[in-house]
Amino acid sequence: MTGPTSCSSAANTSRHGRSKSSSSYCHSRSGAECATSTTTNNAGRSSGEEDEKDGGVPFYVNRAGFPIESVTWERMWAHVARAHPDGQEMVDKIRNAAHLPKQPVPSVPNFKPSMSVPDWLHAVQNYMKNLQYNHTGTQFFEIRKTRPLCGLMETAREMIRESLPIKCLEAVILGIYLTNSLASVERFPISFKTQFLGHHFHHVVLGLYCNGRYGTLGMSRRADLMDKALSYRTLSELVFEFEDSYRRYQHSVKKVKIGLYVPHNPHVFQPIEWKYLVLNPCRQGHEDMRKELEKHGRDMRMKVRRGTWPRHEDEGEVWDTAET
Repeated sequence: MTGPTSCSSAANTSRHGRSKSSSSYCHSRSGAECATSTTTNNAGRSSGEEDEKDGGVPFYVNRAGFPIESVTWERMWAHVARAHPDGQEMVDKIRNAAHLPKQPVPSVPNFKPSMSVPDWLHAVQNYMKNLQYNHTGTQFFEIRKTRPLCGLMETAREMIRESLPIKCLEAVILGIYLTNSLASVERFPISFKTQFLGHHFHHVVLGLYCNGRYGTLGMSRRADLMDKALSYRTLSELVFEFEDSYRRYQHSVKKVKIGLYVPHNPHVFQPIEWKYLVLNPCRQGHEDMRKELEKHGRDMRMKVRRGTWPRHEDEGEVWDTAET
């Protein structure tokens, strides 16, 4: 982890000789995606410090890039001290340590012509798992969802260079980058908005389509809310499987957003379409959702066959971070 000092980090040691936090930041009372039961004291924070919220809990975004600025570094540690059960004692123990063991950097998978598509997807998912899920309360890589694809691919290369823990949105961008060479695999974002104990939570995975089967890549604290094998015959089967998984954690799915296929050319100056189809499971019946999902799947496949894609207005412009 690239920080301003040589003796900084949190509960598990980082791959750059510093450590990363094992705080309970993303740990809801149900144990489901991206939440915490810790109440954060927001008093005294200046405007702009609280970058995003999920489940009513703030998390920060490192918007200044690398090396990490001192203000971002100290803000992360202050959050860890508030959120971790051992608090400041844990932080001081790590930051004042004379020596911290250096962790190995995960090797980027190398695609070989002899590898099958499932084998390559498995290698990509294992690589992301080895980076580990980020529990520090600070997202290390800023993902602006309206940024052109070519710019997001540069962020993916930065993730590989820094080799730091990532969260679900970062995993989608990294997954796109690592599968660009698989022309037979179409990729598209699938986003979920859920509710638990009065709070709303957001999650996103990378949908996959290959040879008539659907699956996903992604990152989550829960194994059944991330990668799924290319074994689902229809898009609705895949989405309903996620809905069932959320139900096991007492989360009710409020919205499902399905994007369009992402081009395989990493140099295109076009943003990803994140929410071409928006479904509301609370208002729509199971059969209505199934019909809309199957129609969307057919439409996407036809657009690829015909080589037609919706035009994006102002696709060269970059805005502030969109809803995650």
